[in-house]
Amino acid sequence: MNEPPLSLPLQGGWAGQSAMLITLSGPTGVGKSGLALRLAAALGGEIVNADSRTVYRGLDVGTAKPSPAELAAVPHHLIDVVNPDQSYSLSLYQQQAYSIIGDCLRRGRLPLLVGGTLQYVSAVVEGWTIPTTPPDAALRARLAASDPAALYAELQQVDPTAAAKIDERNQRRVIRALEVWHSSGQQFSSQQRKVAPPYRQLRLALTCERRELYRRIDARVDAMIAGGLVAEVQGLLARYGLHLPALSAIGYRQVGAYLRGECTLAQASQQIKFDTHAFVRHQYAWFRRDQELRWLDNTTADPYDAALAIIRQFIIA
Repeated sequence: MNEPPLSLPLQGGWAGQSAMLITLSGPTGVGKSGLALRLAAALGGEIVNADSRTVYRGLDVGTAKPSPAELAAVPHHLIDVVNPDQSYSLSLYQQQAYSIIGDCLRRGRLPLLVGGTLQYVSAVVEGWTIPTTPPDAALRARLAASDPAALYAELQQVDPTAAAKIDERNQRRVIRALEVWHSSGQQFSSQQRKVAPPYRQLRLALTCERRELYRRIDARVDAMIAGGLVAEVQGLLARYGLHLPALSAIGYRQVGAYLRGECTLAQASQQIKFDTHAFVRHQYAWFRRDQELRWLDNTTADPYDAALAIIRQFIIA
């Protein structure tokens, strides 16, 4: 495990067989970040974040954002990109991710796209053509103040294809799809074509026996509560208010309900656990669509050696 970083054959820079991307995905709480750190250190790699909440500054405890020491140990990109009240779209993420991946490859560094936000990962590896309708702050604020169930019902009516692909609980994505519809009169789904990006890909995914994964998630939620999640949410709400899409993430909205006196802290904590379990089930349903994923099980064994061997074989192939 103390081998020097593997030298990459990148004479062609971004183009041709030398242009490679490793992705590491998997459900929430499965251990992606820790494994990615070790792999990046061993392979001379850099981590490109693919989590839609860690792009926001101030959302630290509730997103299990890498610690300052972890961020310093291996170069990380697309973490702490914007404030919670600033617009950040899938299109912008994709543009920035491609730019960073290209820069890594030109410098002879191996990019590792790591995260569990499935739209972010898919937009990059599949080359989605994403609607470029500019953000409309006033429209977004009006939609964000509406009942989430009513918003999703509207999306089902105006763009059933998009609605079928977007989790009803993902208010940010629902609002974006409706924003495109209201602003352009075009369906969000009709503007999402795919153009394969110009690099070889190895898609890895971590998995864990479901009961054990739920146990780890529950322990992580308890650690977040003990580690200051309530104070973090309290500060965010005091600064930004209640209705930002960024603060609709699991953990933030439940603690927000506690701070508004709508439930006890114990109830909020339990709801975070239940909602995270449900989100994991949604993630696995999405993963089943990707036949190119190579799964690594970390229920009982450390997947590091297996992952490293697969990547080394891929690089020299």
